[in-house]
Amino acid sequence: MKGSLIILAFFTGGLLLGMYELLPDQLLNNDYSMYALYILMFLVGIGIGSNKKSLEVIKSVNLKIILVPISVITGTYIGVAVFSLIQDNLSLVESLAIGSGFGYYSLSSILITEISGETLGVIALLSNISREIITLLFTPVFAKYFGKLAPISSGGATSMDTTLPIITKYIGSDYAIISVFSGVVLTILIPFIIAIIL
Repeated sequence: MKGSLIILAFFTGGLLLGMYELLPDQLLNNDYSMYALYILMFLVGIGIGSNKKSLEVIKSVNLKIILVPISVITGTYIGVAVFSLIQDNLSLVESLAIGSGFGYYSLSSILITEISGETLGVIALLSNISREIITLLFTPVFAKYFGKLAPISSGGATSMDTTLPIITKYIGSDYAIISVFSGVVLTILIPFIIAIIL
């Protein structure tokens, strides 16, 4: 939770500095988000490649474990499709793109900003931060009332890192492999899915 709040504080700080033009003109007039995206993709690759546990999970995959990220994707898209029907501000395509972040706010918001503009990128950022915070706060409730896979589904891509400790605390360490696998698969798919949708 602390990490999510720090990210939100940095975003708010950047927003205020940009609004009141308190930064050098070079920062305000040039878009550096694509360079940040390149660095982020490089670091994500390093993180996945160097995490031996993640690679072992992928190598020893049982066919049933693949159903977890597929279920996360399906459930997310059903939810955002319903959401797009009850509001007029976002189209179905935009809603699907935002949902395709699966909780990975930094990556998805930059990708969406580059493809569709800052407004949709900000919505994606806030939506995916909310997904992570909801998982951190409500994992005990999800596990109790909806089953042990519910917190993994709620965490989405974050189930391999930031929400993993709280998930394993409430559903057991024997589910850690499933959680890591689902998070890794979703993280790998995010850039491709967003690019296809938008």
